[in-house]
Amino acid sequence: MGRRPVLEALRRGHLQRIYLAAGQKGEIIGQIDRAARQQGLPLKIVPRTALNRLSGGGNHQGVVALASPFGYLDLDAMIERSKAVSRHPFLIALDHLQDPQNFGSLLRTADAAGMHGVIIPEDRSVSITPAVRKVAAGAAERLPVARVVNLVRAVEQLKDAGFWIYGAAMDGELPYYRVDYSGPFVLAIGSEGRGLSRLLRERCDGTISIPMCGEASSLNAAVAAAVIIYAAAAQREGWRRGTER
Repeated sequence: MGRRPVLEALRRGHLQRIYLAAGQKGEIIGQIDRAARQQGLPLKIVPRTALNRLSGGGNHQGVVALASPFGYLDLDAMIERSKAVSRHPFLIALDHLQDPQNFGSLLRTADAAGMHGVIIPEDRSVSITPAVRKVAAGAAERLPVARVVNLVRAVEQLKDAGFWIYGAAMDGELPYYRVDYSGPFVLAIGSEGRGLSRLLRERCDGTISIPMCGEASSLNAAVAAAVIIYAAAAQREGWRRGTER
């Protein structure tokens, strides 16, 4: 639900039906209408109260869609795809993140910064849900997401494929602005409250910290990831302008 997420999902052929509140206008509504007609997709005009029921009371912005099941990649496909688009791909591994708001915000940041994909475990982890898609504002439709059975084994496979693995931790040995983000790179982000699991941390090539200079003792997972992701993007594209990321 939501105008931008529905439009992005529609453009990628991920929708089965669209419900539009009567009287809706605007540029994005027009784009949704035209794209739906081009695809021959049913677009039903309904009272706003019907959308309220369909969305469970969420902020639907006058548009709700019935989406196809999300198409996750397997890890082999993620590695192959990321290396096909960049000599130095940057992936993000989420260690049992639980909050849909954090996940959606992180996807949006990673997409905006030009990262190449996100890896999540199948169990005890947030997945791509309507709530995540809404917060991601279309990023969930653009950014590849791989789902793995065991994140620790996935990290070992990534290392065998030539990736360096660094985990974000409050007591990490390297400040985020001193990390070398060049080369194939995986940033591991821990769950809310618990952080990185012991086994995953032991598999990391290093750990990254974000110094806390004020009274706050920590940042939430999405904000911490955003700080590190944009430090990496700045190093790859700003400090080393003219080189391929």
